[in-house]
Amino acid sequence: LPPLAGCQAQHFARSEALALSSKYSMYSCLPRRSGRSYGVVKIFAFLELESRFSGKHFSRVSQRGRNVKNEDLPPMVSKLTFFSNNINKGYPMATQPDIIADVRSFMKSRVILSAAELDFFTRLDGNFVSAKEIADMLGLNERATTRILDCLITYGLLEKKNGRYRTTEKGSYLSSLRPESMLPVVKHMNVIWNNWSCLTEAIKKGADQHLKPVVGAQSEEDRKAFIGAMHVAARRLSGKIAEAYDLSPFKRLLDIGGGSGAYTIAFLKKNPKLKAVIFDLKGVIPIAEENIRKERYQDRVNFVAGDFYKDDLPAECDLALLSAIIHQNSPEQNFELYQKIYRVLDSGGTLLIRDHIMDESRTKPPAGALFALNMLVNTPAGDTYTFSEVKDTLEMVGFSEVKLIMSGEKMDCLVEAIKPH
Repeated sequence: LPPLAGCQAQHFARSEALALSSKYSMYSCLPRRSGRSYGVVKIFAFLELESRFSGKHFSRVSQRGRNVKNEDLPPMVSKLTFFSNNINKGYPMATQPDIIADVRSFMKSRVILSAAELDFFTRLDGNFVSAKEIADMLGLNERATTRILDCLITYGLLEKKNGRYRTTEKGSYLSSLRPESMLPVVKHMNVIWNNWSCLTEAIKKGADQHLKPVVGAQSEEDRKAFIGAMHVAARRLSGKIAEAYDLSPFKRLLDIGGGSGAYTIAFLKKNPKLKAVIFDLKGVIPIAEENIRKERYQDRVNFVAGDFYKDDLPAECDLALLSAIIHQNSPEQNFELYQKIYRVLDSGGTLLIRDHIMDESRTKPPAGALFALNMLVNTPAGDTYTFSEVKDTLEMVGFSEVKLIMSGEKMDCLVEAIKPH
């Protein structure tokens, strides 16, 4: 057979093979031209040999340069020869995507998640420690501990010297000893790991039947992991949001589901005359109080414990903030929450929503498309929403002048709505 080569030919052969049945053969060859090797290309040219080639039987073939007329070949082989000839004339070959690397990336995630769960990065931060020492310290298997530590070296998170391990500069971002540690985010990822394992079932049935709640989790450890993760994300983004939005007209902020208080802090820094109310669950308020005290804003902030699904919201505020809230809700829950806000917001006041706001195709921003699945497996009915969906619901409640005033890729979209006078 003539040379059959290249990813174009391979792609064609694979797609053709889906339509074929019974007995097949695989053609493999190493095409060369002008001394250039294109590498070994395995082409799965699956053929119905008996029906397409007059009953002749071929086993695996590896031949080059033999003159065979196209009309003597089965149709698929003729097409493959066309692709091969074009490639051998010097036309560029397409690069096959490394899809398998994407598929197995969960293994790397699991290694880092387990290492963070065992707090390796903190325990190895600043000191070289042997695998035996850390295994004895934590009651772990020494051989298994050695294997995961060695693997973490390949990710640049640990270094090894004379059989002893230490956290690298990169890995130190997962140490609790570092002020800007990202460890809370990784701990939160550990919490949602099992929920993500139920994605297939959730797609079949429309919801995760074995949902372990993340928002409002009963476990204090899980709740701290969630709020900690939100604080790490807000630490980087809240300043950007505060700088982008004109806060000068406002006197009192209502931060609904304010969590760690990161956005309240950023808004107070931007507008020295602004005061605030943080409204969140009873178990979350102490976390916000601690962060507000660290910034010395306790004289400008009131704290109200409550559940916005059940309780009324504090009144006498001219700016209300829903930061990363609407995605955890169903459309009906958002409608009810907007109603509560509308009732207590000052006339002429503003509601500001920060979240993923999707385009009409629901594919942009890409992070929002993935986050919609995150809500599918981690909430009873949460989702990401398009601007038109958010706008329509707000206008049904009575808000006006609804605008998308900021778009971004990292949950930094902003929607503004006004309560008429």
